[in-house]
Amino acid sequence: MSFDKRIDGRGFLDLRPMEAKVGVIEKADGSAYFRMGDTVAYAAVYGPRELVPRFKQNPKTGILRCNYNMLPFSGVGERIRPGGNRRSKEISMVTEKALLPVVLLDHFPNSVVDVFIELPQTDAGSRCAGITAAALALADAGIPMKDLVSAVAVGKVDDKLLVDLRYEEEAFEGEVSDIPFAFIHNTGEISLLQMDGIIDDESLIKLVDLARDAAEKVYEVQKKALLEKFKKVGDGNERK
Repeated sequence: MSFDKRIDGRGFLDLRPMEAKVGVIEKADGSAYFRMGDTVAYAAVYGPRELVPRFKQNPKTGILRCNYNMLPFSGVGERIRPGGNRRSKEISMVTEKALLPVVLLDHFPNSVVDVFIELPQTDAGSRCAGITAAALALADAGIPMKDLVSAVAVGKVDDKLLVDLRYEEEAFEGEVSDIPFAFIHNTGEISLLQMDGIIDDESLIKLVDLARDAAEKVYEVQKKALLEKFKKVGDGNERK
């Protein structure tokens, strides 16, 4: 069985349709919605606030805590068990690692910034959607940041290099690799690189470049969402 074309009709290097909004959760300090195809992520930021218990406080810096959660009936594949699990803990940790290089936590000693990421609907790429939404929510909360982080997955199915895999492509019966990336926009640094599967060196090098180009498209969607919100804020101030 060979992989000749994508199920949804996209070209091999095309992203799914994307949409982003900020300020979507009223009582959060910052929030965002990000959709890539049928994968939907909401992120809410609370803080900075005093870290308790106090023995965990650091007088030189704050800490970032991320909590990633897929809702029980969100997945295309098997039903997700409710509550915490090993996968959600691992993705929460890598989300923190992907965002830490840009968040200026030294502005908030003895404090914590909490980020909650909920996915009510998924079709692969959930950690990338969560990271992208979380970066937007941090910006919406006014947390000082050096830059935005944009995430996207690439991979190889059979002998084809793909950008932004869907669930059916990840589950293809044959040789498959899935590689989530997160990039810091201005510097081009990689803040997340994971891989599921096996891939040759030449294909991996090509996929790094494809992921970088795709992440720039994700960044443009993030930037547009932030500009739209703050343009509305500015227009409202002018009317007053």
